[in-house]
Amino acid sequence: MSVIVSLDIKEFYRPRAHPQDTSGDTGFSLKGSNGSTVVLIHGLTGTPNEMRFVANSLNKAGYSVICPRLANHGGSIRVLKYTRWQEFYESVRDVFTKSELASTPGKVFTGGLSMGALLALLAADEFSGRVAGVSCLAPTLFYDGWNSPQSKFFLPLGYHTFLKYFFYFKEEPPYGVKNEAIRERIHRYYGTAKLDDIENAAQYGYPYFPITLLCQLKFLVRHLEKALPRMRFPVQLIQAKDDDMTSVKNSKFLYDRIGSEDKEMILLYNSYHVITADQERDIVADRMQRFFDHLRATPTGKSSHS
Repeated sequence: MSVIVSLDIKEFYRPRAHPQDTSGDTGFSLKGSNGSTVVLIHGLTGTPNEMRFVANSLNKAGYSVICPRLANHGGSIRVLKYTRWQEFYESVRDVFTKSELASTPGKVFTGGLSMGALLALLAADEFSGRVAGVSCLAPTLFYDGWNSPQSKFFLPLGYHTFLKYFFYFKEEPPYGVKNEAIRERIHRYYGTAKLDDIENAAQYGYPYFPITLLCQLKFLVRHLEKALPRMRFPVQLIQAKDDDMTSVKNSKFLYDRIGSEDKEMILLYNSYHVITADQERDIVADRMQRFFDHLRATPTGKSSHS
C-alpha cells in the first residue's frame, strides 16, 4: 500500500454526520433446506461479493445464507470514511432484529472475513441465545502482514487531528489475493482507479482505504477485547499463514483470549488475505460446512473441536 493525500477544500465544510448511502451493492440472501442459517459478513471497504463463493457452497449444503452490505459500502468513499464502527455493526444487528431471521426458527451461525470476523463475534455475543457458533476468516485486529505499509507507524500522529480525513491508503498488488487470474482482474480496476471511482466497488471493493476507518477499527478492537473472555460459544479461526495484510498473530490473539474452550484454528498455505475468494476457497467452504454441520448435530450446540 502507498499513502495518498486528498486536499479537497470542501472537506473543511463537510458535515461530520452523513445519511446512509444506499447506492451500490445491497447484499444478498439464499434460501436453504436444512433449517439453519449462516450470516456472512464482508470486510472493511470490501463487498458482499467476496463472500459469494462460500455462500453458494453453504447453500448447496442446505444452509440459508444472509450476507448484508455493511453501512455506506458500495457508495461514495467520501461518505464511507465518516462511518463509525457502530454503524457497521448495526447493519449486522438489523439481520437479527429486522429481517425474516428474527422470526425464523432453527440454528444460526455467523461468519465473517477480516473486520467482518470481529462483527460476527460481537453478534454472537449479543445474540448468544440464537447463535450456535462463529467462523472467523482472516480476522483483522491490526494490519501487520508482510505487505503492510511502513508508513502505518506514523498513523497515530493523525488519529486525533483533522488530518485523518485527508489521508488514504492506495491498495497495491497482491490485493490480498494469491491467485494470479483474480489478481489481474482486480488490477485492471485498482491500477487506474481515481479516488472517487466506485464503478466496480460493488464487485471488487474500494481501491482506496480511508485512514479514518483504521481509527474505527482500533475503537472496535478495543470494544471487542473486553468482551472476548465471556464468549463461550464454539469458534473456528481460519487464516492464511502468508496473509499479506494481517499476520497469524491476529487469529492467535483471538484464540488465546476467547473464553470458550471449544475453538479451533486452521492455517492455509496457498492463499493470502481474501481466503473466501483465493486459491483455497474450496477448503475454507468445506471446513466451515463441517464445523456448522457438527454443531447442527449437537443438541447442546457445543462442538468437540479444540
